[in-house]
Amino acid sequence: MSDLLGGLAPSATLAVDAKAKALKAAGEPVIGFGAGEPDFPTPVHIVEAAAKACYDPVNYKYTPTAGIAELREAIVAKSMRDSGLQTSAGQVLVTNGGKHAVLTAFMSVLNPGDEVLIPAPYWTTYPEAVYLTGAIAVPVLTSQANGFRITVDELERARTPRTKLLVFVSPSNPSGAVVRPEVVAAIGAWAAEHDVWVLCDEIYEHLVYGDAKHVSLPVVSPDLGDRWIVVNGVAKTYAMTGWRVGWMISAPDVMSAAVNYQSQSTSNISNISQRAALAAVTGDLIAVGEMHEAFDRRRKTMTTMLNAIDGVTCVEPEGAFYCFPDVSGLLGRSLGGRVSTTSSELADSLLESIKIAVVPGEAFGTPGFFRLSYALGDDDLVEGIERLGALVAAG
Repeated sequence: MSDLLGGLAPSATLAVDAKAKALKAAGEPVIGFGAGEPDFPTPVHIVEAAAKACYDPVNYKYTPTAGIAELREAIVAKSMRDSGLQTSAGQVLVTNGGKHAVLTAFMSVLNPGDEVLIPAPYWTTYPEAVYLTGAIAVPVLTSQANGFRITVDELERARTPRTKLLVFVSPSNPSGAVVRPEVVAAIGAWAAEHDVWVLCDEIYEHLVYGDAKHVSLPVVSPDLGDRWIVVNGVAKTYAMTGWRVGWMISAPDVMSAAVNYQSQSTSNISNISQRAALAAVTGDLIAVGEMHEAFDRRRKTMTTMLNAIDGVTCVEPEGAFYCFPDVSGLLGRSLGGRVSTTSSELADSLLESIKIAVVPGEAFGTPGFFRLSYALGDDDLVEGIERLGALVAAG
């Protein structure tokens, strides 16, 4: 086996989801809180656009590596509409999902030995994608007391002469943290002052709640110049995780490297999926609003129920569709006759004993926590948290 791939960790979130689905297929009453995907169907007009595309011979052949022209132009318009980001089609690369966009971005700008600041808790893919480039991932622990929102002071303490790039995510997976607009601008000014590139993952841009507001860092931090990369996609906003369409936007020289890399790794993305994505980004946001309403209701329900469990504390998330409770108060206690000393052990125990699947905090760089997705049906959400509450109450 390759030494490089031998050192690559598997996706913890996908592993938990796969195990939960396998148990459910075997007849076990498993409730899965692991998957980061909406439980809604892809909107009908998007599916119809894909079906129509299947009968168009234009889509039977290779198309440009960077993406079909119509979709790249639509992404430019969508970026201006949703966040005020001014760009051009030549700065857009359509990728095989948001995860592919992240890896392609890292491959385009990082060199072995570069350091990449990644606020923790972080999405499991970031450090592993950095590893593949030969660069070094540097976790920057955020404060639960501050709602897991990264600050300039925390970043400055972690910066060294080898710091090349910051991964900036707001709303955040797994914490649901949304950084305040004025702090986003300050982080951009800090990056500009120290010549630090910023990768902005905006995949959850439409999923913010209450008074929280998403802003695009390059828009509120013009001093950053062209040292930024924005990655996004249709997966979360339009319930299209399986369609595998994402994109990255950056300066022309970065895009030249990124397109070259993609040309040698995947060629163009599925034309049918690209046509579906075109319908998504050019259509209305009615279905998005309906999903948002359901997620907003569920985040409040889940947060309230988790905080009612002895030994569990949960900051109410302001974005995305995850709760990230502190479960350290459950460690070392007998629950159903079992004692767990780590959140990873506890997650395994809960899947075996009460059939709920959660992702332990170790996967996100913060042991002692769980990530629970509330992108599942209301009834399953309530039953799953009730199972946990009953187990803790029984001791």
